[in-house]
Amino acid sequence: MENYYQTNFKAYHKRTFSVDPALFLNPFVNNLPQKASVLDIGCGSGRDLLWLKNQGFQVTGFEQSPGLADLAAKHAACEVIEGDFETFDFTPFSFDAILASGSLVHVPHNRLPQVLGNIKLSLNQNGIFYISLKQGESFRTDQTQRIFYLWQGTELKEIFSALNLDIIHLSNTESVMNSKDLWLGYVLKRKL
Repeated sequence: MENYYQTNFKAYHKRTFSVDPALFLNPFVNNLPQKASVLDIGCGSGRDLLWLKNQGFQVTGFEQSPGLADLAAKHAACEVIEGDFETFDFTPFSFDAILASGSLVHVPHNRLPQVLGNIKLSLNQNGIFYISLKQGESFRTDQTQRIFYLWQGTELKEIFSALNLDIIHLSNTESVMNSKDLWLGYVLKRKL
């Protein structure tokens, strides 16, 4: 997957940057304090970073693709950390919120709990975590050979509970880019 985003970052940006994130991000930001610090995991070309920054939040991006990281830093005029969220050391950070909007769709089912646990290390004690994943069973491969892992709500609830994350909002929305895709969006709060 990483090769797709590293070699096709301009096409990916062109296809996704104009999507208005307000529909799926409003439930997330409604649970954040003013000027909260937000880490956008898999920030792509910076669409959500820019939107959040315009809402008054302090934003930092995190992206594996150097081309997308560069675009995000330019579009949102903020710091973007380049790294792999599976191996990156998140322990030095403390953010009020983490955004993982569609960025974990390529993580296999058996690795998602570990990936979320690693990313959660950067979340402060009262932090809010937003994650969206595609709904369905098993996985699907698209025309670019990217593998998308699909999820049921019951599976995700078990993972969130094991990671001490409470669900405070759930949305089930149709993709604006492909009406065949349904997205599960969760606003989670770290248990004290």
